[in-house]
Amino acid sequence: MRFSEYMYEWLYGKDGYYANYKAIGKAGDFYTSVSASKFFGGSVAKHIISLIDEGFLDERSVICEIGAHHGYFLADIIEFLYTLRPELLDSLEFVIIERFETLQEFQRNYFQESFGDAVKLTHYKELSELSCKKAFFIANEIFDAFPCELLYKDKIARVDEKHEVHFDLDDADILAKAARYYKEKGEIAVGYEDFAAAMTQSAESFEFMSFDYGEMEARPDFSLRIYKDHEVFPFFEEGLDRKALFGKSDITYDVTFAHVKDAFEAAGAEMVEFRPQMVALVNMGILELLEILRQNVAENIYKQELEKVKMLIMPEFLGERFKMIRFRK
Repeated sequence: MRFSEYMYEWLYGKDGYYANYKAIGKAGDFYTSVSASKFFGGSVAKHIISLIDEGFLDERSVICEIGAHHGYFLADIIEFLYTLRPELLDSLEFVIIERFETLQEFQRNYFQESFGDAVKLTHYKELSELSCKKAFFIANEIFDAFPCELLYKDKIARVDEKHEVHFDLDDADILAKAARYYKEKGEIAVGYEDFAAAMTQSAESFEFMSFDYGEMEARPDFSLRIYKDHEVFPFFEEGLDRKALFGKSDITYDVTFAHVKDAFEAAGAEMVEFRPQMVALVNMGILELLEILRQNVAENIYKQELEKVKMLIMPEFLGERFKMIRFRK
């Protein structure tokens, strides 16, 4: 099969990696910003309030997470919305786009345990099922989980039954995208255009914020890698047992944000910001949130949370390597 089909089955097939709940963080295969600190979601909550105050959103807007997995990110956002502006919980609509029933059930149970009946959560399997006037969409590490094609010497990869990769397929459309992003070797994502079109059709106006690992310009080489038990394995590492890792580990690659930008602009949205995560979180007020905490809790609790926030904003951790991109329609 083509590599994009292979990657789709690896992640989203019947027994794929994301088809069932997987722990993230210390007990899982990798860390994310969500698993590092609740103040990641808190910063987004503060930003949502600023959008309401400036009039871009209103109190009846939809707050929608895409690719929520366990639902912790949206729950953290809601927790800080309650702390900062509690009346918004009565008017905002909270939505998760989740294709898998098993994960929907996990998310519903977690929200019930966290909020009881104070928060109503609505699920849709696809963005195309949502129709609203105003929305704020949020996603964390979603674009690096889109299937991709692999390109090498003007040929596209296929994978055989032994999980071996062969570069012997032709695809003029993929070659055209590769030329657009000055890429002679590496990953070409599949599906950004359809995703952007579905979002622009789902809301009359919206802001979409996403965090991911990558750069605006394409990497000149393969970045495809596998995460298992906090170890990183380059996909083309000699002797790697792909068959044993298939569906049981995470597979990902660096995002070319120029491709994301082009997809959303073609769908009618405008990119309004692209920043390293550390800059984005500071601009959204993460330090102000820490100061509020410092004034209301014991010093040892404050120091514990401060250390977690450092994981989000320090350049040597997640602060520089991850980027935030923001679109509006």
